[in-house]
Amino acid sequence: MTALTPRLFRALDRFHAARPWDHNAHYHRWIMRQLPQRLGSTLDVGSGSGDLARLLATRADSVRGLDADPGIVARARELTPPDTPVTFAVADALTEARPDSYDAITCVAAIHHLPLREALVHFRRQLAPGGTLVVVGLARAHSRGDHLIGVAALVGNVVMAWLKNRGRKVARPAAMTAPTRPATLTFHDIVDEARRTLPGARLRRRLFWRYTLVWHNPEDGR
Repeated sequence: MTALTPRLFRALDRFHAARPWDHNAHYHRWIMRQLPQRLGSTLDVGSGSGDLARLLATRADSVRGLDADPGIVARARELTPPDTPVTFAVADALTEARPDSYDAITCVAAIHHLPLREALVHFRRQLAPGGTLVVVGLARAHSRGDHLIGVAALVGNVVMAWLKNRGRKVARPAAMTAPTRPATLTFHDIVDEARRTLPGARLRRRLFWRYTLVWHNPEDGR
């Protein structure tokens, strides 16, 4: 059994290298369902190659995408038609000083690159009264529940890779070329901090090594 496990993981690695699929993009439609049908200004933090920003632009008057990696921002600009109401900037989401407030802020697979408390406070301040924050994040597996979900995700990952690619070998999507890093906080840590900083925030564990957070800023902004 101990000899089988490394071979199994090597086989899975080869399978997914030939049939990659974007775990983050899997949640984009879910993100859109958390947002109003019409939006004014929207901020996408960790915008990567711009897939979600362009999707948000189908509802928003303007979308601003931020990413710290110049290469992926350049790629996002290349992929975005000139008449799309989206701008991309290379910036640190926590230090860029802008007077704007946003009707919606999205952050997918990026908040674990930032200090959590500072990020949540910063997003809260930037969100307009009545606005919505949606986060899809990564947490470090720690509890028995985390590991059970991880096992289920391994099986689901193979099925999804086969279905999304129709069994064919494909090139790696542009969105999957951005730098990554492992999560350090557990889901329990994240829930505790989010509930202190964003009262009423809804958090859930998800498949494919993700969790979600949704928070609606009160209309009075308090």
